[in-house]
Amino acid sequence: MLAVTADDHPSVAGDGPVAVLANPTAGRGRYRGLLPQVLHRLAAAGRPVRPLRAGTADEAEAACRAAVRDGASALVVVGGDGTVHRAVQAVAGTAVPFGPVPAGTGNDFAADTGFPADPLAAADVIAAALRDGCTRPVDLARMTGADGTQRWYGAVLAAGFDAIVNERANRMRWPSGPRRYDLAILVELARLRPRRYTLRLDGVAHEVDAVLVAVGNCASYGGGMRICPDADPTDGLLDVVVGGGFDRRTLMRVKPRIYRGTHVAHPLVRSYRARTVELSAEGITTYADGERALALPLTVTAAPAALHLLR
Repeated sequence: MLAVTADDHPSVAGDGPVAVLANPTAGRGRYRGLLPQVLHRLAAAGRPVRPLRAGTADEAEAACRAAVRDGASALVVVGGDGTVHRAVQAVAGTAVPFGPVPAGTGNDFAADTGFPADPLAAADVIAAALRDGCTRPVDLARMTGADGTQRWYGAVLAAGFDAIVNERANRMRWPSGPRRYDLAILVELARLRPRRYTLRLDGVAHEVDAVLVAVGNCASYGGGMRICPDADPTDGLLDVVVGGGFDRRTLMRVKPRIYRGTHVAHPLVRSYRARTVELSAEGITTYADGERALALPLTVTAAPAALHLLR
């Protein structure tokens, strides 16, 4: 799935409306009444504002693509990392500026790219950038699957234990809410074993047995877990963090350190940096920005300045 390019867009800096995608279920619904205030603040920039309608994640992505195709002058999303992930597919590689209003359970991309944690403060930053015509470029990561499918992500690709837990939780019909994820962790901890990965970093092959594997454009995932603590979304590189042969007890001791980013000092953790990461292992479906992504094997490529942020 290829993004629209800047050359395909009819009016990247024109007078088209500011398209706004809001996810009413983001943050478990606690920001449900926020949209009117966000729209009011964005309208203060003097641009027409057009809310997008979507009932599902796929519809949201399609609505963003249609808005860009139809000449939106900017795209703003109100939601968490999953909502950002869907919207980024429409603007990656284009000159259409983008603004995230953090209103989800995980807002890692917005936080790591300098937006305020308060949603209305972030909306004010975006409105000021719209008014002043100010944007800042940041990198994205582009995934390419074995079948040629392409997807973009902004924060982190999980390809180890966390991805396996997410996949387990998504298959479970009971219990509901956060307890489902907690139960999935317990199930997968009982089955924990290192898996054999082949990493090819800028053409150099590494065979590793690992439990945790993450490829970061930004530092954080999962609502502030600094899995790739040195990742910089403006350096044109991807950070790869590999946690080796952890047993259950060691993994549970190391896991809290990820919030501070100090896990990378553990002797079983290795960090790498590359422009292109080829990753393969058996039976792994990856998660990018917390969203179900592509199955391994896949290739991740750093895309410098692929996104223009409204800040």
